[in-house]
Amino acid sequence: MTAESPLRRGPNLPYSLVAGVTPCRGGWLVAAAKQQGTIFAPEDPIRTETFMDVVDMRPGYSSIALNAPVGGLDRAMVGGRSCDREARILLGRRASAVKNAPTRVDSRAGIDLLPDNLDAISRTLLPRYQEVATEMAPFRQRTIYEVNTDLSFFELNDGAPMRWAKHSEKGRAERRALLEAKVPGVLRIIDSEVPGATQSHLLDVAAILWTARRIFAKAGIRIPVDPEWDEQGLRMEIVR
Repeated sequence: MTAESPLRRGPNLPYSLVAGVTPCRGGWLVAAAKQQGTIFAPEDPIRTETFMDVVDMRPGYSSIALNAPVGGLDRAMVGGRSCDREARILLGRRASAVKNAPTRVDSRAGIDLLPDNLDAISRTLLPRYQEVATEMAPFRQRTIYEVNTDLSFFELNDGAPMRWAKHSEKGRAERRALLEAKVPGVLRIIDSEVPGATQSHLLDVAAILWTARRIFAKAGIRIPVDPEWDEQGLRMEIVR
């Protein structure tokens, strides 16, 4: 556990915790919020070194929206998993934001990811994705759900894809304005300074935290409706 991610003590009041989690430089960016009835109270975002730091956080999270692939094909296919293909259709002009998940192969050391046919961004994030592939098991999918940041913004934007790319100045401004209008207390997240996290990371994690809240409230929408299952028994789906 890093200095940026101290173990949380027990809650003083009966509330649930939800979290958005996305890879960043040096580990994982985590934005959590307390959920009690209609009250939604974001906390200061933190960075953890490993995926298991997030899983082992105490008190535990009731729902985690994870911006990383969960489950994968055992051989490359054009367009990737069914959830990837359907998400691209939904996002239209922002379809390129959905990357193919790495393929998986069993080895004596566990589950390895194959870098073949991956885009440059996914290749950079492969060590983070390997952590998830190693640690994920079907029982963890009771609380951990794969999400995509552009799908979260799609839902926030009333079913319309964002106009500008997120790494552009216009794109960051567009996303910030939407988050301020739709997510209570979001300034505590997007105005934070976290080592290894850029402004785009903070905007992304705020959006998927909102999706974690939807999942907790049983309002998340699965893509596809009937998911595929990989060789490890993991559901291959993206929740929005």
